[in-house]
Amino acid sequence: MYSEKVMDHFQNPRNVGEIENASGVGTVGNAKCGDIMRIYLDIDENQIIRDCKFKTFGCGAAVATSSMATELVKGKNIQEALQITNKAVMEALDGLPPVKVHCSLLAEEAIHAALWDYAEKNGIKIEGLTKPKSDIHEGEEEEEEEY
Repeated sequence: MYSEKVMDHFQNPRNVGEIENASGVGTVGNAKCGDIMRIYLDIDENQIIRDCKFKTFGCGAAVATSSMATELVKGKNIQEALQITNKAVMEALDGLPPVKVHCSLLAEEAIHAALWDYAEKNGIKIEGLTKPKSDIHEGEEEEEEEY
């Protein structure tokens, strides 16, 4: 059901924790499943992400996508980090079951939320970044997920 990479990132998550005085912090959730993801970014004066950490409350797939997302943004500039999509996170993990795709959406939104926080704190605009949702189901039609 889960790839070896998903299991590895779940059992041995990378970059767990907080960054004190983070450049940007993004918190997003999914009210339907109860997952909450928080991503911390340490961004230098050249807008390069020096460090990235996460804290996630959720299922194994949520932990794995958080872990992979932190690995993908480290060393990138803010524009490159903005281009990391849920699809990129899923591909890096060798896929997710359809019912767990929302976890990769959380990872993408958490990165965007942290970048938004960084932009707000620094009074800058990041081209292509829109205000993130705190709940990834905000504004969607009510639909039942099957398990």
